[in-house]
Amino acid sequence: MHFIAGFDHWIAFLLLAGIGGRMIWESLHYHDKDGGKADVTKGLILLTLSVATSIDAFAVGLSFAFLEVNIAVASATIGIIAFIITAIGFYLGRKIGKLIGKRAEFVGGIVLVGIGLRILLTHVL
Repeated sequence: MHFIAGFDHWIAFLLLAGIGGRMIWESLHYHDKDGGKADVTKGLILLTLSVATSIDAFAVGLSFAFLEVNIAVASATIGIIAFIITAIGFYLGRKIGKLIGKRAEFVGGIVLVGIGLRILLTHVL
C-alpha cells in the first residue's frame, strides 16, 4: 500500500484534470451537425473513466483487506448508496440540464478539475 501512496494523488489529479479539461474543451468546440456533443460513451474518455474507476476500486479493496472489513456488508452498502446517489444525480442532471443547457458540461469539467486539484494539494502541501 505504501508503494502507491507516493503517487496516487498524482494519478487521481491527472485523470480528473484530463477528463475535466476534455469536457471543458468539448463544451466549447465539439458539436455534430445537429448541435449535439460528441459521444462520450466511446473511445478514450470511456477508457480513462474505466481506468479511474478501477484504480479507485483497487484502492478500496486493498484498504478493506488491511482493515479486515466484512466484504459482503461493505459491498452491499456501497452498491446501495452508489445506486441511490446515481439515481439522484441522473434525475437532477435532467432537471438542471434543461436549465443550464450546454454550460452543464463546462461546469462539470470545472468541478472535476477542482476535485483533482484539491486531491493533489491535500497530499502535496
